[in-house]
Amino acid sequence: MVVGASVLGVTYKDGVLLMADTAASYGSLARFTNIPRLHKVNDKTLVGFSGELSDWQHLEHILKQVTIDDYISGDGIQKSPEEIHAFLCRVLHGERNTGDPLWLQVVTAGFTTEDDKPFLGYCDMYGTNFKDKVMATGFGLHMALPLLRKAHRDDMTEEEAKELLTDAMRVLLYRHCRTVNKFTMAKIDREGITISAPFDISTKWDYKRFINPRAQEVQQIRSGQPVIRVDESSAPAAAPAAAAGASME
Repeated sequence: MVVGASVLGVTYKDGVLLMADTAASYGSLARFTNIPRLHKVNDKTLVGFSGELSDWQHLEHILKQVTIDDYISGDGIQKSPEEIHAFLCRVLHGERNTGDPLWLQVVTAGFTTEDDKPFLGYCDMYGTNFKDKVMATGFGLHMALPLLRKAHRDDMTEEEAKELLTDAMRVLLYRHCRTVNKFTMAKIDREGITISAPFDISTKWDYKRFINPRAQEVQQIRSGQPVIRVDESSAPAAAPAAAAGASME
């Protein structure tokens, strides 16, 4: 399997931003480092994916056919983000029911047709789906989503949304072993869709605990403080019954 890592998304006052790295990993090997994972479906819809690269290529082919069908109809109408989101959910759920699921998590972004508000939708390999104002896939579901939810506001500016995504992605970069410091960011607003060129983000690796994970323990020893090691503190205590039986012997 060649897989892509997390995609993060956030709505703001005037649109939606998505952010993802450009790595595709084969196990622990960063097999490809220039794979775009944010894609324009039509003038109204952006899609980002995490998961198996070849499965995405199959799904992308299906989406292109949907776009071609809209063009062939000749009425100038394109499917809305909600329609693309619903279509992807049905495709992923259908593949799952065949016993051969597409190992993907997909984020759909755009504007709602009824009230013209920013839209974010999520769907996974089982067809499980929901909509929200912030979104994350992969490792980001565990570590980035709480940060996005805590800092998000409906009246955020574009710059504030970019800063929020960058900060959350930096947290993932420090901890995720299947990513690289090379990202793209996509924006969709009422003027259209823009996908940035790859860029890196600032990092800091010279924290004391990064350089020497046992630095605090050494400092405690030198100062004469009692040292509690993780392996000792986490060791289970002897069972009372066993201790009582040993004393009787």
